[in-house]
Amino acid sequence: MKLFDKTWKLALSGVVIGLLVMLLAMSGNPANMAICVACFIRDAAGALKLHTAAPVQYFRPEIVGFVCGSFLISMATKEYRSTAGSAPMVRFLLGAVMMIGALVFLGCPLRMVLRMSAGDLNAYVALIGFAGGVATGSCFLKKGFSLGRAYETKSLSGAVLPVLLAALLVIGVATGAYAASTEGPGSKHAPLLLALMVALVIGALAQKSRMCFAGSIRDVILMKNFDLLSIIAALFAVMTIYNIATGNFHLSFSGQPIAHSQHLWNILGMYVVGFAAVLAGGCPLRQLILAGQGSSDSTVTFLGMLLGAAFAHNFGLASSADGPTANGKIAVVIGIVVVAVIGVVNSMRKEA
Repeated sequence: MKLFDKTWKLALSGVVIGLLVMLLAMSGNPANMAICVACFIRDAAGALKLHTAAPVQYFRPEIVGFVCGSFLISMATKEYRSTAGSAPMVRFLLGAVMMIGALVFLGCPLRMVLRMSAGDLNAYVALIGFAGGVATGSCFLKKGFSLGRAYETKSLSGAVLPVLLAALLVIGVATGAYAASTEGPGSKHAPLLLALMVALVIGALAQKSRMCFAGSIRDVILMKNFDLLSIIAALFAVMTIYNIATGNFHLSFSGQPIAHSQHLWNILGMYVVGFAAVLAGGCPLRQLILAGQGSSDSTVTFLGMLLGAAFAHNFGLASSADGPTANGKIAVVIGIVVVAVIGVVNSMRKEA
């Protein structure tokens, strides 16, 4: 019997993930940011000194845990497959665009849901854009969009990222060589071992359940299938109850932590995230999970997100609580055009 062969079992996995996210929230991670894959990759880029934004520099063990949790469970259940070769540079670009869109909104799809659970109305507005982007990407899938086939490679190839991330974490802890924020979001974090263990479990659950924020909406649009959406709904329910119980639920646009209320750019930022995620084959979290189970294509997407985060902070694309920057607005518009061109070109090639 498969572990998650029923909708209720998927929903139960969402409850467990929600409880684990709640634990991180209680243990020191930033407000409304118990987990944010985009933000955590951005913090890791800062720790590695790929950017110099002092408030967002910390080598987040959660990133290591998500990838390694997926790697370990896929090895244990014989689902690990080392694959590569499907339009690597296009995937790198999609990863960078996803990251830039997320940093203009100030959060990945997972953080969007967590912000919604705390009453942040800006995140509900952004959901319009995210769903629209997923719908646009789904239209391209209907038209035959494909980045080509991935081929099996030597088993060790798919293990490079999990091993590299684990090694980087050990090096950082042993040497203290990485940059670390003394104020701002990067200075707020759960104890390292707790964060790592929680992320390992979430990574394993996400791998087995195929958890994906973009995929949950895509499946509803294309197949009228609500299975993946049940995971997200359960996570949202747990975190909403937690926020109400702890007095952290504030239904408003203003006064929300690490958020802004420029609605057009919240919509467009998450629109390009949803659009790019569908074409890349998964949201930022899903890319980490796929990379952990052996996909070098998703590893390339992760590298695109990592360098996209560095680019965003080095060139003033990331938003702040005051709103998006002029450079960020331009980058989002360019990103939408780039993703649309990728969609059109790779749909035409499929038809040919």
